[in-house]
Amino acid sequence: MRQIDAKEITRAVKEAAITANFDLGEDMLAAFKRGEKEEESPSGREVFRQLLENAKIAATERVPMCQDCGLAVIFVELGQDVHVTGGDFQQAIQEGVRQGYGEGFLRKSLCHPLTRANTGDNTPAVIHTEIVPGDHLKITIVPKGGGSENMSRVFMLKPAEGLPGIIDRVLATVREAGPNPCPPIIVGVGIGGTFERAGILAKKALLRHVGSVNPEPELAALEKQLLQGVNDLGIGPQGLGGRITALAVHVVMQPCHIASLPVAVNIQCHAARHKEVVL
Repeated sequence: MRQIDAKEITRAVKEAAITANFDLGEDMLAAFKRGEKEEESPSGREVFRQLLENAKIAATERVPMCQDCGLAVIFVELGQDVHVTGGDFQQAIQEGVRQGYGEGFLRKSLCHPLTRANTGDNTPAVIHTEIVPGDHLKITIVPKGGGSENMSRVFMLKPAEGLPGIIDRVLATVREAGPNPCPPIIVGVGIGGTFERAGILAKKALLRHVGSVNPEPELAALEKQLLQGVNDLGIGPQGLGGRITALAVHVVMQPCHIASLPVAVNIQCHAARHKEVVL
């Protein structure tokens, strides 16, 4: 049994919360560079140039790449041979978010749903924990902006709607979103499970390396078809028109009930931030 102190978890989450808002992943930077070369619209190419410059400024000056520093969504893989000592596991993560958003001078965006009173420290974070074999602890923090999250949808389709129904809902979601989620976007699609599980699958899909190929041939073909359909909408970078509305579409699928076909579409803006730490 491996022991991990709760204070170590807090420290790791704090640092990840800050760096996720300052440092965009190399896969996204490479996608921006490809977009600058491949986008046909002059205004679209200029958007990509500005996105690259913005990412550079954020990294060098250690400031957030976007004023919306997001609601902290945390994905945890907790090894079954790990014993957390010195404090409550969930509270250790929440404290890391609290410290990170405070010390990093990150915008605190959480509020009471009805009164809209701000919680003041960007907690509580949303935590998804999975128990896995081994003695490691992997924590991935995803600062999820409100603009892109607002454009996301969950559909409970009739099984007979099948693949055409899935494609129709994904394209309709992006079409309705238009410029609101700050394209170029990443589109996460979760298929199967249940109402809530489809949404989690869609959000987890956003974590995959942009530009990677889905290991499932069936889903790789679907991703290619969806990406083509999304980019044929002509929304373009920042909604100014062009060929590149989305940089990638990532699909995750699992079995569902015989009477159901859950489909979730989780849209991520161009600031596709996430940071992973392994303890």
